[in-house]
Amino acid sequence: MKLVHYIFLLFPCLVLTQQILPEKERARVIDEILADRFNNLLPELMDKTDIDMWLIISREYNEDPVLRTMLPATWLNARRRTILLFYRDAAKDSIHKLAVARYNVGRNIESAWDKDKEPNQWKRLVQLIDERNPRKIGLNFSKDHNIADGLVKTDYEELLENLPKKYHSRIVSAEQLAVRWIETRTEREMIIYNQLVDITHDIIAKAFSEKVITPGVTTTSEVEWWMRQKATDLGLETWFHPTVDVQRSSEELVSHLYSFSGRPEDMVILPGDLVHCDFGITYLRLNTDCQELAYVLKPKEKSPPSFLVDALKEGNRVQDFLTTNMIQGKTGNQILAKALSDARKVGLRPTIYTHPLGLYGHSAGTTIGMWDAQEGVMKDDGENYPLNTNTVYAIELNTTVTIPEWKRDIRIMLEEAGFFGEEGFRYVNGRQTKLLVIPRVRTYQGN
Repeated sequence: MKLVHYIFLLFPCLVLTQQILPEKERARVIDEILADRFNNLLPELMDKTDIDMWLIISREYNEDPVLRTMLPATWLNARRRTILLFYRDAAKDSIHKLAVARYNVGRNIESAWDKDKEPNQWKRLVQLIDERNPRKIGLNFSKDHNIADGLVKTDYEELLENLPKKYHSRIVSAEQLAVRWIETRTEREMIIYNQLVDITHDIIAKAFSEKVITPGVTTTSEVEWWMRQKATDLGLETWFHPTVDVQRSSEELVSHLYSFSGRPEDMVILPGDLVHCDFGITYLRLNTDCQELAYVLKPKEKSPPSFLVDALKEGNRVQDFLTTNMIQGKTGNQILAKALSDARKVGLRPTIYTHPLGLYGHSAGTTIGMWDAQEGVMKDDGENYPLNTNTVYAIELNTTVTIPEWKRDIRIMLEEAGFFGEEGFRYVNGRQTKLLVIPRVRTYQGN
């Protein structure tokens, strides 16, 4: 059975843990995706960034963030010092994938070092460089993108000590290449990504239901741990600890940070509460990041009050202003400024802090605001990086809404995975447009 068909059959329901791929099947999928990325994506990216040789150097347990994404499924870490050399010969339309290491790095990267013939690893690297005579040698150092800054001082100094002087002037930052490698999603990855987000939505839906929450009894921290345990039980991981918080009529709106730090850990969830969560999983080396809202029904209520339904619509409108302004080539600051301006013109009170999502939760790529930088992020936070196609983002934002019935402001906080491709923006697996209801409304017949 083909992978795509297999995944679609397995993922619609999350009742049984065997519906998640077993480790051996995960390894196969990961390695197949890596092969596709190395053979088809990497040459394209090296051409676009005008780098014909890319060196990635790491030591065991101190891995370059980019190198971690290139290791085969059976390598949980680098081994000793691992040096990867990628050489792109555009004229011959070839890509050399070599490891100056004692072993092949999986099936994709061939070992090019026989220690019996050349005991010195650095000398062997220089031989491989001499044989190819690259125009540019890209190294992973970057001021603007932390994930593209994985070359440590010791390895850099030893490389320069061993590298002939004629090559020193050819060394360039591989920042653009590293970021493009991290941020770009392939067609097969996006098929899988849809399922990951669906799993995330399913876990949140169950967490925000009477199956988990008993109003007046269950606390916010109990729901957080239930979500994390559910991921573990399914054979998944969370890349951050889930958070759950409440807003209610008897309390004033507090700082945005309240939802993530400093909030009471064991608030009892009560009827009439607006409950919010932040939750994300890691699976098949991809990450999700999702925030949703639920309302706890009061006695005799069968649906959320209209003022909260309308408040969620305002959050959706802010999402629309942001995603409409996601235009290829625009920087994060440009997108942020236009989206905020458009939303404010119609009376909304938005805050936008959208980040790249993919091989890392807070990944590399176009940063569209931060919660504490609504005038735009600084250059060293990726401000100068343009929006590229085939990339995924956590569309993370909030809007403040005045609720006269509660005599206070509330904050509608939302986050959904979105894909920006050749045809524009789309949500990976939809978005929340209706409040979840606790408990789910049931219709009873009879007296």
